[in-house]
Amino acid sequence: MFSRLAVFLFTVLVAGAAMASTIDELKKQVADTERAFAATMKARDHAAFVGFLSEEAIFFDGKQSLVGKETVSSKWKPYYDGKDAPFSWEPDTVEVLASGNLALSSGPVYDAAGKQIARFNSIWRLVAPGKWKIVFDKGEPFCGPRK
Repeated sequence: MFSRLAVFLFTVLVAGAAMASTIDELKKQVADTERAFAATMKARDHAAFVGFLSEEAIFFDGKQSLVGKETVSSKWKPYYDGKDAPFSWEPDTVEVLASGNLALSSGPVYDAAGKQIARFNSIWRLVAPGKWKIVFDKGEPFCGPRK
């Protein structure tokens, strides 16, 4: 009886450690995906930007919602016009559900001069091993440090 309990506990510990490792790997995937998504702005590559969008994507634009890949693509196209990127972003927080199929990335948004102007919050869905698509995106103005 004792040996069965010991084997069970060992199995649970090993599975827990493997799951933590997998979650850490998934967090890295999402962070890398978010960075690649942001790199489309710097590269001025709208087609690459569109490649990250889920067909069901919803981006919040002020008080209105941009619903669907085509709408988001169309409304974001002007941000990709011109030689210089009007803003940039990078993740500083990533969380992944224990199921491993949904993730949140969040971080600062900077204007062209490098001043923080907002924070973004994005929800990503795993659509194939190692492939994430953005399903929700919402930015909030940056109020600066609290005193």
